[in-house]
Amino acid sequence: MKRVIFALTMILALSVSFVSCRETKEKSEEVSEKVEEMAEDAKDSANEAIDEANDAAKNAMDKAEEAAEDAKEAVDGAVEDAKEAAGDAKEAAEKAASDVKDAADKAVEDTKKAAKDLKEQVEQ
Repeated sequence: MKRVIFALTMILALSVSFVSCRETKEKSEEVSEKVEEMAEDAKDSANEAIDEANDAAKNAMDKAEEAAEDAKEAVDGAVEDAKEAAGDAKEAAEKAASDVKDAADKAVEDTKKAAKDLKEQVEQ
């Protein structure tokens, strides 16, 4: 009887260990699947992050190019404004010189007339 109980105990132990191994194998497969899913998710997230970084870099380059173009246009505008201002200053200086010359000519004429009038008065 001892041998029968021992044999039954051994059969029960073997059946439990086979069931236990099967469950362990199933759980191991589930864990492997979840790890693979997590690895795929991590890969997808990394790819998305790379794409977003590339987009951000491209946008930054576009903005830098726009800023450079705006700066160039501003410099070109400033150069044109400076040329126009220089032309205006030249015209103003020429007008001032002309006005001074006209005033000097008038002063000379007035002085000549005053001298002539004085001479006529002295002669009378």
